[in-house]
Amino acid sequence: MSTAVILMNLGTPAEPTARGVRQFLGDFLSDPRVVEIPRPLWLAILYGLVLPLRPGKIAPAYREIWGRSADGEAVEGSPILHYTRRQAELLQQRLADTRPDITVTYAMTYGKPSLDSVVHRLRRQGYESFLVFPLYPQYSATTTAAIYDRVAQIYRNSRDVPDISLVHDYYRHPHYIRALAASVRELWDRKGQADKLLLSFHGIPRANVTKGDPYYRQCHETAEHLAAELGLGGDRWQVSFQSRFGKAEWLQPYTDKTLIEWGEKGLSSVDVLCPAFSADCLETLEEISVENRANFIDAGGGQYRYIPALNIRPDHIEMLATIVGEKLPAKPRR
Repeated sequence: MSTAVILMNLGTPAEPTARGVRQFLGDFLSDPRVVEIPRPLWLAILYGLVLPLRPGKIAPAYREIWGRSADGEAVEGSPILHYTRRQAELLQQRLADTRPDITVTYAMTYGKPSLDSVVHRLRRQGYESFLVFPLYPQYSATTTAAIYDRVAQIYRNSRDVPDISLVHDYYRHPHYIRALAASVRELWDRKGQADKLLLSFHGIPRANVTKGDPYYRQCHETAEHLAAELGLGGDRWQVSFQSRFGKAEWLQPYTDKTLIEWGEKGLSSVDVLCPAFSADCLETLEEISVENRANFIDAGGGQYRYIPALNIRPDHIEMLATIVGEKLPAKPRR
């Protein structure tokens, strides 16, 4: 049986223009998994206010990050698409000797290439079994469950249903924790430790957790495992949550407010890591590396260092290969 692994991330506008951002946000924000307020009310807000106004404000930020990485190196187009494509290519190379029976590719939940188009293309090529691998270490209904919905849609529209399985989460997988720790240590080895390590996770509405979403708990477990791996005491690190949207309460403490408070207290240095992001994107390259850097320094803080996402680090690719091996054990040879 031919098997394909499909790495999945959130997605990106096709181009850094108001038109491209509008198309992407229309797809993204119309998903009931992403925004859970009553549909008639939300769709009126989305099409009456958000889509007419927000794309023009966000497009300049996309243009700023288009074609670059956190370390200043050039990438091809959208960073998140570039890194997801490269992760698939490098994972394919890593598995070539040990698992030549597996083909690796990638898809996006929103935008292109879609999971539906990738699965149907592979089916035409003769693939019968699929492992869908969401690149979200911590599970949330707003992210991973949206991919489950895409898988269900494929099942619902197919008479000859393929064999599809998913990676649910890997928020405390030892290889993931060690890769995060290595990325922090590499900075410390070069430039020394900052006074604080801020672990900034993408936020979700507080109500989602009240309804049973495990994301908040898993973020804290990731942070605790990472702090233990780094040997950090509780006064040297903190969890925060970024990227809130709308007027509802989101998970706290908020990243921007935390950094402003630390700046006002005169904190001399801070390192910021975003463990929930497997690839650098708008939320890390602009919101964290640029916007929140300014928040901290303008409030009176000292040195600010953003630690890039795991992206295409060899230990990250090794982690992906390990999890694939756990989910798709090799068949014994006869």
